[in-house]
Amino acid sequence: MEQSNRLIFDIPKVDDFKRFYEIHSDPETNLFNPKGPLNLEESKESFNSIIAHWKEHNFGSWTIKTKESETIVGFGGLSYRMYGAAMKLNLGYRFDKDSWGKGYATELAKYTIFYGFSELNVDKIFAIVRPKHAASIKVLEKCNMKFLQTINDVPKQEDSLIYSIEKQKP
Repeated sequence: MEQSNRLIFDIPKVDDFKRFYEIHSDPETNLFNPKGPLNLEESKESFNSIIAHWKEHNFGSWTIKTKESETIVGFGGLSYRMYGAAMKLNLGYRFDKDSWGKGYATELAKYTIFYGFSELNVDKIFAIVRPKHAASIKVLEKCNMKFLQTINDVPKQEDSLIYSIEKQKP
C-alpha cells in the first residue's frame, strides 16, 4: 500500500471489481473514451488484465481511496501499454465523477511519477490523452509532462496526444 497526502493506493483485489465496473461502465467517466463505457464482459477483461499486470510486473494500476472515507474513488497508476507498435510505461487513471474537481487526478499523477522514478527506477513515463480532454491535459501539464507527439490510435478519429516526462539526472 502507498499513500499521498489525501489518497491511499492499494493493489486491486477481487472484491474491488464491483466498484471498478461502476466507474468504468458510467457514460460520464467515458466521455473521452472512443470505445465508450465498458460493458460487464469488457470490465471483467480489463480488471483481470490489471490483476495479471500486477502478478507479472509487481506494479500496476492501484485502487484509489480517500483517507477521509476509505471509499474507492478511482483506479490508476503505471502499466505497460502499446503505443502503436511500441510498448511504453503508461500513466493512466479513471475517477468516479463524484470525485472530479478535487485535485485527486493531479495528486495521483504526481505520486505515480515519483513512484515510477524512485521505486521502479524508470527513466521515462508516458501518458496518452484524447485531444479534447482538457482536464486530463491540464493534469499532465501540472505534473511537468510535456507534449511529445500525436498518435493515430483510433481509426477515423482525431489523433491522440502523447505526453512524457523524463527522470532528472543528478
